[in-house]
Amino acid sequence: MAAMDKTHAMRVLDARHIPYVPKIYDDSGAFHPGAEAAALIGADPARVYKTLVVLRDANPRARPMLVMVPVEAEVDLKSLATSLGEKKLRMAKQREAEDLTGMQVGGISALGLKQPARFDVFLDESARSLEKIHVSAGARGVDLELRVEALLTVTLARWVTAS
Repeated sequence: MAAMDKTHAMRVLDARHIPYVPKIYDDSGAFHPGAEAAALIGADPARVYKTLVVLRDANPRARPMLVMVPVEAEVDLKSLATSLGEKKLRMAKQREAEDLTGMQVGGISALGLKQPARFDVFLDESARSLEKIHVSAGARGVDLELRVEALLTVTLARWVTAS
């Protein structure tokens, strides 16, 4: 990714006049685990969130979910299901996640969706105490820092207990 290229997520934020700070930490497109990505951008891992694709097992026709949790946390599927009133949830396989979102695992972003209405978006309660958050810009190696309120507004994310 060239330094001047903008991701779809950046264009979405620009169109809404929402300030953000892009952090390009690897323009090779390589996958970096969350804690490593946080170190590469010099951010506290507690402020860096990954976006995971979760599916409703009981109703495969239901909208897929994007769940944002801290990079060092795992999604607790039982807690998530309970908080959403769902019977059973499962993590999408890599290919499913990439096919559904049009983005590579390691670069999935709720801000980068071309068809956001196809997804239910959730942000883990752990972000409530944060003013700013880091999320993927929709491409591997590119991160965006923005206000939590702006992320919620643009993605229509709802709070959930997920980790």
